[in-house]
Amino acid sequence: MKKIRIVVVDDSAFSRRTITRMLEGIDSVEVVGYAINGEEGIQKVIALKPDLVTLDLEMPKMDGFTLLRILKTRFSIPVIVISALSGADKVFRALELGALDFVTKPSSSASIDLLSIKDDLQKKVLQVLALKPGGSARVTSENMFTERRSVEILRAGNLGSVFRHAIDLVAIGSSTGGPPALQQIFSAFKHTYPFAIVVSQHMPAGFTKAFADRLNRTSLFDIKEAEDGDLVLPGSALIAPGGKNMIFEVCSGQVTARIVAPAESDRYIPSVDAMLQSCAGIYQKRVTAVILTGMGNDGSKGVKIIKENGGYVIAESEETAIVYGMPREAVATGVVDSSVPLDRVASEIILQGGFS
Repeated sequence: MKKIRIVVVDDSAFSRRTITRMLEGIDSVEVVGYAINGEEGIQKVIALKPDLVTLDLEMPKMDGFTLLRILKTRFSIPVIVISALSGADKVFRALELGALDFVTKPSSSASIDLLSIKDDLQKKVLQVLALKPGGSARVTSENMFTERRSVEILRAGNLGSVFRHAIDLVAIGSSTGGPPALQQIFSAFKHTYPFAIVVSQHMPAGFTKAFADRLNRTSLFDIKEAEDGDLVLPGSALIAPGGKNMIFEVCSGQVTARIVAPAESDRYIPSVDAMLQSCAGIYQKRVTAVILTGMGNDGSKGVKIIKENGGYVIAESEETAIVYGMPREAVATGVVDSSVPLDRVASEIILQGGFS
């Protein structure tokens, strides 16, 4: 197997050494160089042509944000941000600038604390192997069918004969590449609709409140990090808190969010499967499930239960998914009704629900 060649960019010599040791603990990884700031990082990227860059955000001379902008416009290199928890808002800014993912760096500089990120870092580095080469858009027969279907619906002008039912809930699952994808979807709704949105985005504790607040600033939906007991209401959106699962129950005739500890069997947290399975029995045919970019198979069990209860399933298509793992696994179940590129997910929800 060809090794993943990595450049480590961090102004701390201790962090560079520790991150390098963790990365080289992966058989398929080779750290080919390091840089102490963004300016040196550009030089190393040009000279060494790495497959991946790990990046600290706060550095002298040229910070990580400037380097990200340059890498996005001049190079096609995945970047994993390694940032302290106190920089949550900066992390999401980095993701919007094109970073693939992030790893939470402990605030303490002690060796044992920094080593705590080893498993998370190694897992996310290995995700690079799942990236589609080149990132060029591909039009598949399935994409062409979906495109024709939407055009025919619009031309028909008879929504009642096309849509089976309206929807009360949109349940979205995502992982790697999810934060900017979710922001694009929420920003695409030009006014609110009479349905609620719930989201399980794989993310550690401490980041989801900042993420929800950031989404809320650019959306007409009322978006917040979910708390136990929150009501699921039209025009609102609940983001599952990092490190926990979000499920639902009916209390006094109202659908209520419950924030619970993940099960031992949950490999990905917050669990998309747990959320979808919980939604299916309550909303039945009045729920639309959406599976976006991400590594792994979380959501594949949930979409089958959504479909068994009469719901509708949308998957992001391969042409736009940063990591076509979760959508691929959803499509492989045979229950996905529509596979569309990211920029058409919001319109597909609106069309499928019969909203004008």
